Amino acid sequence: MDASPDTLNPFEVLLDLEQRSLSHVAGLPEQLDAPGLWRGIAFRLGDAFLVASIAEVNEILMLPAITPVPGTKAWMLGLANVRGNLVTVVHLRGFLEGEPFRATERTRVLVVRLASGAVGLVVDEVLGQRSFLDEQLHGVHVYADSPVSRYLENEYQVGQTSWGIVDVDALMHATEFLQAAA
Repeated sequence: MDASPDTLNPFEVLLDLEQRSLSHVAGLPEQLDAPGLWRGIAFRLGDAFLVASIAEVNEILMLPAITPVPGTKAWMLGLANVRGNLVTVVHLRGFLEGEPFRATERTRVLVVRLASGAVGLVVDEVLGQRSFLDEQLHGVHVYADSPVSRYLENEYQVGQTSWGIVDVDALMHATEFLQAAA
């Protein structure tokens, strides 16, 4: 748009801003489809370094206000109102290991979507986006004896760190996960 900002209506200003923003991400689709490269959101549960597919995580939140739901297991923390949407909030470490919930300044919520609604997985810390190469992929070894192993697809080995790949879909559809009633 060649008109000056003074002559644009608010919609045209937003459209212009969007077009200028998109011009700075040239090549992004090619980068996302790079063969042999997998991207995920890395997080920590206790001493375990885990990663969920970037396609499965809709957003990352600070711990919101949570309304407890009576008659549920301790790991089912309750419901949160996230921008007008109800999100079921689950303490992932509590579900997997029976650990009591203790929030810290690093506690975060990974929001994943199901057909029935959104679920917030409370994790100890989010470590950001990570990219992995196919040659770093190997079977589940380091976390084989961990309670999280039931929901791991594989592990990536990067230097001295193993990153367990969480199968979020398998977790969300596990019978024990769906049975939150006490």
